[in-house]
Amino acid sequence: MKKIDLHLHTIPTISDADFTFSLDKFSEYVNSAELDAIAITNHDIFNLTQFHEIDDALDCIVFPGIEVNLDNGHILVISENRNLEEFQIKTRLVSEKITEIGDSISVDELIQIFGDLNNYLLIPHYQKKPAVSRDNIAQLSAFISAGEVDSPKKFIRMARDETELTPVLFSDLRIKEGLSIFPPRQTYIDCGELTLNAIKHSLRDRKKVALSKLDGNSLFNIFDDGQQLSTGLNIIFGTRSSGKTVTLNRINEECENVKYIPQFSLVQRDDAVNEKEFNDGVARKKSNFADKHLSPFKAVVDDVINIDLAANRRKVSDYLDTLMKLAEEAGKRDAFSKVALFNETLFDTGDEKGLSDLFGAVRLLIENIEHREVIDRHLNMDALKALACELIGLLWAKNLERKKKSAVNDVVRDVKSKLHLRSSSTQVKDVDLYKVMIEHQKVQRFNQIAKRLQTEKVIHEENIQGFKVVCKQRAFTGAGEVKGVSGRKVAFTDAYKEYSSPYQYLMLLKDNEALTPSEFYKYFTCIEYEILNRDGFRVSGGERSEFRLLQEIKDAQNYDYLLIDEPESSFDNLFLKGEVNQILKELSKTMPVVVVTHNSTVGASISADYILYTSKEVEGQEVVYRRYSGHPSDKELRSVDGKTIDNFKVTLESLEAGEGAYVERRSGYESIKD
Repeated sequence: MKKIDLHLHTIPTISDADFTFSLDKFSEYVNSAELDAIAITNHDIFNLTQFHEIDDALDCIVFPGIEVNLDNGHILVISENRNLEEFQIKTRLVSEKITEIGDSISVDELIQIFGDLNNYLLIPHYQKKPAVSRDNIAQLSAFISAGEVDSPKKFIRMARDETELTPVLFSDLRIKEGLSIFPPRQTYIDCGELTLNAIKHSLRDRKKVALSKLDGNSLFNIFDDGQQLSTGLNIIFGTRSSGKTVTLNRINEECENVKYIPQFSLVQRDDAVNEKEFNDGVARKKSNFADKHLSPFKAVVDDVINIDLAANRRKVSDYLDTLMKLAEEAGKRDAFSKVALFNETLFDTGDEKGLSDLFGAVRLLIENIEHREVIDRHLNMDALKALACELIGLLWAKNLERKKKSAVNDVVRDVKSKLHLRSSSTQVKDVDLYKVMIEHQKVQRFNQIAKRLQTEKVIHEENIQGFKVVCKQRAFTGAGEVKGVSGRKVAFTDAYKEYSSPYQYLMLLKDNEALTPSEFYKYFTCIEYEILNRDGFRVSGGERSEFRLLQEIKDAQNYDYLLIDEPESSFDNLFLKGEVNQILKELSKTMPVVVVTHNSTVGASISADYILYTSKEVEGQEVVYRRYSGHPSDKELRSVDGKTIDNFKVTLESLEAGEGAYVERRSGYESIKD
């Protein structure tokens, strides 16, 4: 197995923070990581002079390369170590096209610059940002040998999926002065002679690519000293102050996208305060459901907010008054007031929203891909397209008619204005009685809906690892609760006085310039959550901690590593052995999980894939902190510097307080049983 790192930077560019290259550090990295081959892949640039300097100084195979910004995704283009002048000419064309942040080249330009891509090793950012788009990967699929990832979790996931590219994990390291820690991100390949073609051949076979030299993808390097971890479930144990938490903290600091649950972090201390914080935290995590529940009401609020009932009443009153007055003047009307257009009503030129929405729905049915099979089972595609065309024709016709009406309205409005100036007769005020009636009904319906939202009821239930999350809606009990939902330092006292009259309440909210109208829908009903235990009662302080731990562990699915420090410090053994061990074991099938413990319930019963024993040792006059590791079934655990220790002995000492204490407790339990 050969160890390679084909993603290294030696020149700062517009895509990097500034740094000073160090050849000594480069040599130190290659030697400490025991690399067999590397590639120099600076952003959109290749420096031939520097490459020769590096190639002469390092005791490994060095390939020339460049990291190209391809439509704002990054791809490594690596060449054989020959015809370097020609490679430099081609890379200069890339440099000429990418001179500012945001510049990139297309696939066509990449092919135009480099010619036959079969002569190069192409590795796109795949499950790593900024990733090359799926479309571009499809265009280049014949030339791509592997896809770069940024964590062991993603490496394992891709390695198990035959439909994915072969994964590779590289350091993406800036070789600079002052570098003290080298990332352990490299890839092993089963390859004989390290030529570019041989590497390409090996990378195209996922069985020849691994995270470790001897253990395939079951182990990977976590520190630059060679310390390994399992890609599954790891247990760290040891005596007090031997470096367990220090090891966990180092993993947290040196790795990216880590979910870390520190010791005691989930313990409840002040019951009243923590219950509120707990409920608020649950509400935040479930806020998507609350927004979805209130989404239809938000549309209702947006439809009603600009309705002014008082103005409508004034318009109707003015209309009736002027109509009555005109009737009284029937025998006294002058020539101008007798003209037909004097009191002519204007055409309604409202938009055709219903027709437009209908066309949008038909278009969605035509363009939907996800549920294509179901749609085709019930609807004929040709009929849908014919309907869409007919609706487009109607929309065009309606739009033309609206334009004609607008033009007529302009003429009528102008004539009426001139007639009114010359006549002393009363003019009937314009009012759209149909619109007034519709808006009045909308407000009535709005009041009914808002009242229903203020009625207390359960709107959602969800079972989570033995707990039940219950979501309820109810009326706000005071202005303070509304203020809490708003998250603003704004007084709601005056508006809340009209809370029982939803429309009036909405108008008062609207009058408050400190509030955002798009948030008004949240101020009509209180959405709250409560967590129930298995018996259907509200959880206690300890049960809240258990629920939070399970939720934190579940949330780890969105990360690349999960670290937990001594969960037994906060929870009882029955809970740990049941729910926690089960979910950790399941999670470790998809990502590295590391648990620090000195508890046998976690350490022994969880069936770890790999164990680390931390030891504080005295050598001469110095205190040495050492880590021993291996598989649980190994007779001896081994440190990175070659020392060994008895696995059985240290496991019993750490998890059972020694073999004697273990035998004694076992005898005691048997006596109680008998």
